[in-house]
Amino acid sequence: MRTSPVRRRSRLLVALLALASAAGCAAGPSVRPALVENDGKTTAGTPAATPPVALPPLTEPRSPSLRWADCDDDTRQRIGTPGVPDSLHFTCARVTAPLDAPGEARRSVVRLLALKVGSGPVPLVVVNDVGGEPGTVYAARLAATLPPAFLEKFSLIGLDRRGTGLSGPVQCVPPDIRHDLIDADPAQGDLQDVLDAARKAGQQCAIELDDTQTALDSWRSAGDLDELRKQLGMDRLNALGRGDGSKVLSQYAVRFPGQVGRMVLDGVPDPGPDTAAVLDAVAAGAQSTLDAFAADCASRKCALGDPKAALSALTDQLRGTAPTTGDGVAFGPGVAMFAVYSGLAQRSRWPELADAIAAARSGDIGPLTTFVTPVLQDTRAQPSRLDVTVATRCNDSQTRLSADQLDQVVTGMRAKYPQFGAVVAEQLAWCGPWPVRTEPLPPAGATGAPPILVTATAADPVTPQVGSTRAADQMPTAVTITWQGAGHGSVGASPCVTDAARAFLVDGKVPADGTLCPA
Repeated sequence: MRTSPVRRRSRLLVALLALASAAGCAAGPSVRPALVENDGKTTAGTPAATPPVALPPLTEPRSPSLRWADCDDDTRQRIGTPGVPDSLHFTCARVTAPLDAPGEARRSVVRLLALKVGSGPVPLVVVNDVGGEPGTVYAARLAATLPPAFLEKFSLIGLDRRGTGLSGPVQCVPPDIRHDLIDADPAQGDLQDVLDAARKAGQQCAIELDDTQTALDSWRSAGDLDELRKQLGMDRLNALGRGDGSKVLSQYAVRFPGQVGRMVLDGVPDPGPDTAAVLDAVAAGAQSTLDAFAADCASRKCALGDPKAALSALTDQLRGTAPTTGDGVAFGPGVAMFAVYSGLAQRSRWPELADAIAAARSGDIGPLTTFVTPVLQDTRAQPSRLDVTVATRCNDSQTRLSADQLDQVVTGMRAKYPQFGAVVAEQLAWCGPWPVRTEPLPPAGATGAPPILVTATAADPVTPQVGSTRAADQMPTAVTITWQGAGHGSVGASPCVTDAARAFLVDGKVPADGTLCPA
């Protein structure tokens, strides 16, 4: 049963008064999670000034300018094993976009890689997390999970966001520094080593990126999507975003509400300006996901036993032996827990993750290193995902904490979230030496946009439910569906959410706001 609007407003007022009272006696940065009582829409007391916008009809491109060329072999090589069915065929094109946002000096352009898969006449743009698989690879994998009828209606257009994949990848952090950025011990010590590594990373990136350093953010990536829309020959952008790829779409809706078509945002980062508070909720989501992983492990009678006990024993073991990966990289407790955190986000790989943790307990760290390889390894074909993640997230945030404040935050988060408090808190250290954005943070809202479908997952280690709900609350036309399962993202993982997203995109059926999907 859904809570009435009056009750929701009353609960929200009580929660706000409680937070205000607590803030009067608190010291240092806020590390509280986003407001958990906000479990429904909060709207202004006055009626909307403009009538709601209907969900636009699907239309086909007119005079597209992109030149698609076969890239089947290259794409399959990038995807690796497991691959995608031979029945899918891939073509690629280059999208040219201005480096800077409108009104800024146009110093140069960026060239982005787009991939097309499916025979449908209507383009559906796919945008992934900046720290996840490049959008082209994610779109190819997603296509393999969709029913043939979907790809007869849509062609998926995966886009490697600026600085990711093969779209001018950011490769400015030295390999040893990459390791140090993710090596915060989960159980002890401060973040001074991570902060020192962040200073070195920031210095090197400032030299190598020069005036492009601050042009890597979600706001400008939203502008890239509008250039893609134009070159696709579309009046409106139909799109699916995942994680902070959804953040790019939400900012697109703010910048270009009149060009919004049918959009699904699969897990959205909390838009709150207090990054410490946002990450506190992320750590809570990671711990909840670990609980779900443990239950899944028990239901399958996996060899791991109690995952929390196994992880504690593993980090103690690595703290004493300090093994190295096949590339000679030290695999300490911090790197190991970062690998586990990455694995929890990939629900389909949970059995593999359980076996990898068990193998590491037996002295074989090889299987577990595969979960952190995309971050540590950096090649021309497979750039490290960490460099661009640091650049984008730091450019998206104005939060910068001193060393003392970082110590306070990591101490508090370790106490509340023993497995992942330090893993998540170290992200605050990454941005310490990074230039602070001079322009204000983009506004929330997207007034004038048609209905936008926002999905949330009850236990999500990357975009926790509370953050996705807060993001939806700030979008006047958002319609939410919550999957009561676990993992990062629900489209493709939950049949209920996937069917609702298909009906929204293909048939134009807007689901009831607040719909719940069972785990």
